[in-house]
Amino acid sequence: MKVKTILVSQPEPKVENSPYFELQQKHKVKVDFRPFIHVEGVSAKDVRLQKIDLNNYTAIILTSKNSVDHFFRVAEEMRYKVPEGLKYFCQSEAVAFYLQKYVVYRKRKIYVGQKDFADMAPLIKKYKDEKFLLPASDQLNADVPPVLDNLKVDWTVGTFYKTVMSDLSDLADVYYDVLAFFSPTGIKSLFKNFPDFEQNNTRIAVFGSTTQKEALEHGLRIDILAPTPETPSMTMALEKYIAEANKGK
Repeated sequence: MKVKTILVSQPEPKVENSPYFELQQKHKVKVDFRPFIHVEGVSAKDVRLQKIDLNNYTAIILTSKNSVDHFFRVAEEMRYKVPEGLKYFCQSEAVAFYLQKYVVYRKRKIYVGQKDFADMAPLIKKYKDEKFLLPASDQLNADVPPVLDNLKVDWTVGTFYKTVMSDLSDLADVYYDVLAFFSPTGIKSLFKNFPDFEQNNTRIAVFGSTTQKEALEHGLRIDILAPTPETPSMTMALEKYIAEANKGK
């Protein structure tokens, strides 16, 4: 069956040269964006209830742009003056670059990983005497604690923000040929909003093994999977599928 409409369960990209827009133009398909989940900040009061005092830490581990935003938000709510000597360990260049929104780069001690959390292990090991704070969501990635525990460093995780399922009731009567998911919570949000959802001819695209597992546990048929060696991104996986499905259009 041909693909004419796709719903991507994420916010619309802010860059003009997004591969999604190229996909749309090249294959003449309609691509809509709608976050199935969103992030809500945890109050400074609730962070304090976790027995977290920002004065006790000498280094911050930042895994995402959300962790950057919510660390500085909580710091402001707590009236904590962020010291110039604080060290920042950023999971990727994108996170480190985003940090410039809050600090003057050249005046700060910033250490940058390659991409995955495990890539930061050698950096953190060099500074194993620091006291590390990991501002995270309520759904901390399972591969994080083992990495830090194995390094035998003094670290604390704090829930600074939560992942919440969005209200999708306005989509009740809307049909898409393809639904694209990027997290297990996105799948959960689909079934929370539409408990009687039946896949029928809807193609399901998933990114990552945990999303795949959640989809299968909900009885979904997975038609498009990323990343794979051949299609390392969701847009590449979608393009390959669409090119095949829309042959002779």
